[in-house]
Amino acid sequence: MTTQTTVEYQDCKGNQVHEDELYERLLIIVKSQRTVPGALIPVLQTAQNLFGYLPEKALRMVSKELKLPYSEVAGVVGFYSYFSTTPKGKHTIRVCLGTACYVRGGQEVLKAMTKELGISVGDTTSDRKFSLEVGRCFGACGLAPVVMVGDETFQRVSPSKVSDILNSFD
Repeated sequence: MTTQTTVEYQDCKGNQVHEDELYERLLIIVKSQRTVPGALIPVLQTAQNLFGYLPEKALRMVSKELKLPYSEVAGVVGFYSYFSTTPKGKHTIRVCLGTACYVRGGQEVLKAMTKELGISVGDTTSDRKFSLEVGRCFGACGLAPVVMVGDETFQRVSPSKVSDILNSFD
């Protein structure tokens, strides 16, 4: 009898999917790509799309099934900034620290975000609701400081507005 793990993910349609099912999907994909030259990066992209990041177990599966050394697979993941080995939140927050935003208080906004979320830059909240990143310029310098949450842009953000911004997301 197979037991399901308690980890659940959402597929592209918002349906709950058990982690074991994602590994089964990944295995089918990897096996179908075994003989395709240059399959590693597309397989890793697919795995990241399935899980939202690249768990070590997935990397080991890819390594085994493509008959590549684990160090090669991990090296590719480490080299490309697109790939992430840490879970990402449902909402990615990017605080601009470009020159205009920095001068107009972007660093204070970032400090308020880290305090409110209880995480550092590059981390994800334990409930996987938010991930926090720094950006360098969002092209809205006249409206600095700027924060983006997903595709939504917040302008002239002050530390006192951080809580309201975060509370506006489910």
